[in-house]
Amino acid sequence: MTITAQPGLQQPIVAGIVTALVGFTSSFAVVTAGLRAVGASDVQAASGLLALTVVFGVGIIVLSVRTRAPITLAWSTPGAAMLVSMGASYEAGWQAAVGAFLVVGVLILVTGLVPALGDLISRIPTPIAQAMLAGVLLTLCLAPMHSLVDAPALAIPVLAVWLVATRWLTRWALPLALVTALVVIGIHLAVDGGDGLSSANWFPTLSVTVPSFDVAAIIGIAVPLFIVTMASQNIPGVAVLNSFGYVTPWRAAMSVTGVGTLVAAPFGGHAINLAALSAALAAGEEAGPDRGRRWVAGVSAGVTYLVLAGLSGVLVTIATLAPGGLVEAVAGLALLGTFASAIVGAFTAVQTRVPATLTFVAAASGVTFFGIGGAFWGLVIGLVAYGVLRAGRSNTDAA
Repeated sequence: MTITAQPGLQQPIVAGIVTALVGFTSSFAVVTAGLRAVGASDVQAASGLLALTVVFGVGIIVLSVRTRAPITLAWSTPGAAMLVSMGASYEAGWQAAVGAFLVVGVLILVTGLVPALGDLISRIPTPIAQAMLAGVLLTLCLAPMHSLVDAPALAIPVLAVWLVATRWLTRWALPLALVTALVVIGIHLAVDGGDGLSSANWFPTLSVTVPSFDVAAIIGIAVPLFIVTMASQNIPGVAVLNSFGYVTPWRAAMSVTGVGTLVAAPFGGHAINLAALSAALAAGEEAGPDRGRRWVAGVSAGVTYLVLAGLSGVLVTIATLAPGGLVEAVAGLALLGTFASAIVGAFTAVQTRVPATLTFVAAASGVTFFGIGGAFWGLVIGLVAYGVLRAGRSNTDAA
C-alpha cells in the first residue's frame, strides 16, 4: 500500500523539513562549542544536543497541533555563543553551568505566568541589548579568520563554498558549508591516520548531570543567558509570526519552552525558545498558500528534528576530532548575519552609542569580576551609563 500526502499538504510538509534541516545544520556547531566552553565533556555535549533537539521537537509538535499555527522552537543559538564567549574565564564547572540552565528554565516559565517579568525585559533599551548580543557573538565570529591562520588548506574550501552559496543559494549556504567542512575533515582524518576514531562515541546517549547552584554561575550565566534568549529569540520570534498573521500564544509558548528547558537541563541542554529566523520558513508562503494548513509545517519540522536528534553523537565526535577550529569556523559563519544586525541595532542611534559601546566592549572582553563573566557586567555598565547620560540630557534640556 502506498501512502501519499493529502492534496495541499505536500508544500507545508516539505517546508517543515527544510525548516528543521536549515535550523539544525546551521547552528548545532554553536551549541556544541558553547556547552564544551563551560565544562561539558564530549559525551555531555552530545547529550545536551540530543536532549535539546528531542525536547523542542516534541514542543513544536504540541504547540502546532494545539494552536493550529506553525509555531517552531529552537535552542538558543545566541545563548550558546554567549557560553563560548566565557571560554577560558569560566571556572565554576559543568555542574554549576547545569544549575544555571535550570534557573533559566524557571525564569522562562515565570515569564509566561507573570507578564510583568516579560515587560521588564522589554524595557531594556534595544541598543544595550543588541550591544550585549554583539559582544558575546564576537568570539565565534572571529573563528573563521583564526581557522585561516591555523589550517588554511582546510578552511579555504569551506569559506569559498559558503561565499559562493551565499550569492546564489542563500538559504543553503550554511548547510553547504557544513557539508564541505565534514568532507574536508573526513579527508584530513583519512590522510592523518584517523587518530581517535576507534575510541570515539558515535551513538547518541543521554548523560545526567547532578546540578550545583553557584551564585556566580547563576549571575554570570543564567541572567545574561535568559536576557539574550528573550531579547534575541523569543521577542523576535513573536514578531516573525505576527508578520505572517499568526498570534503567538505567549503563556503557552513560554510554558512549553520553560518546562522544556527544565527537562533538558539535567542532560546538558542550555535553553529552549521560540525560533526566530527559521520560523519564517514554516510560517511564510513557502509553506503553502493556505494559511490554515501551515501548522502542518510545524508538525513536519518537529518530526524532522526528532530524526536529526540521532546525529548528535556523530556531530559532536566530528567537532572534537576536527582540526584547526574548523567546526567553530562554521559556527562563526552561522552567526555573522546575527552579529551584523546586532551591531546595526546597537550603534545606529547616536544618543545611545556611548552606553552601547561600553556594553559591547565589556561583553566582548571576556573579563571576569567576582567569578561573573563580561556579558553580565556589560549589561550592568551599559544600563548605568544609559541612565546617567539620559538623566544628564534631561537636566540639560530642562535648563
